[in-house]
Amino acid sequence: MSNNHKIYLKNDKSFIYKGEDSIFHAAEASGINLEHSCLSSRCRSCMVKVISGYTLNNEEEYVLTDEEKNENFVLSCNAKPISDLELDIEDLADITIYEKKIIPAKIDHIEELTEDIFKVILRLPPNSNFNFNSGQYVNITAGALTRSYSIGNSAEQKVKLEFFIKIYKNGLMSQYWSREAKINDLIRIEGPIGTFFYRNSMLNNIIFLATGTGIAPINSILQELDSSSVEYQNKTFWVILGARYEKDLFWEPKLKKVKVNYIPVLSRSNNDWMGERGYVQDVVLKKQIDLRNAQVYACGSNDMIISAKELLLKNNLDADKFFSDAFIQTN
Repeated sequence: MSNNHKIYLKNDKSFIYKGEDSIFHAAEASGINLEHSCLSSRCRSCMVKVISGYTLNNEEEYVLTDEEKNENFVLSCNAKPISDLELDIEDLADITIYEKKIIPAKIDHIEELTEDIFKVILRLPPNSNFNFNSGQYVNITAGALTRSYSIGNSAEQKVKLEFFIKIYKNGLMSQYWSREAKINDLIRIEGPIGTFFYRNSMLNNIIFLATGTGIAPINSILQELDSSSVEYQNKTFWVILGARYEKDLFWEPKLKKVKVNYIPVLSRSNNDWMGERGYVQDVVLKKQIDLRNAQVYACGSNDMIISAKELLLKNNLDADKFFSDAFIQTN
């Protein structure tokens, strides 16, 4: 009996599973691109609902709640079909997914923005031809260490990549960035990776939620929109950025054309803080943004992403209009 299974997407596309590692890899082998990020069952970017059919997991995963599992949600990078499947997802047919490559790079600039956040700019070889969609990330290898970082500048910039890097206590890569890295160090990047990028739509409210260095891919997307010839008068852009204390805020919008409602939010603010307090997702409701007419892009801590999605979907946001990229800490 054949182990091949047919997998149907909700936009009338389909592909055949022929024993690949997962639903995602079967789609990839068929030239179909699905939402994804880490591809290691540690984030939620590839979460999809199974409308009909059955799957098994390759390995244990901990990012889906029991409620989500009971509602037939799986991670496409982890789940293997054991029957034909119908999935509540579309492919990324109208978006160019650039081939991942490994290229050398040199450190061009290092700057301490706060006591635990560094800005790093890498210089690429002039002939590297490195293309990416604004919002994607890369793996950076320095010596024997490899970590993932979102690109902070737009895809318009071809020979320099900008990163906001969080320094963690006792982190091995953090020690390199904060104590050892120097100008012209030779390192290696692999990418682009992930599907966190802007989707064109007729919706009016475009909401960006970030915590900490999760603002990096959002800054990349905003720079791309700002340099575009498209006019955005019919859209309202929101950037709601969460931090613990005022001293942790390091970003402000520097845009010429795209106007954004920028709202910094502190979870542990001092008494003299006059801005918003609490959590970024709560501010969305406080501002009474029409979520029926909105897209949401959330990047940062996994806890924020889980809480934001749950809250906003309960308040009329369409699940198909919530896009996320979780930052997973690695020593």
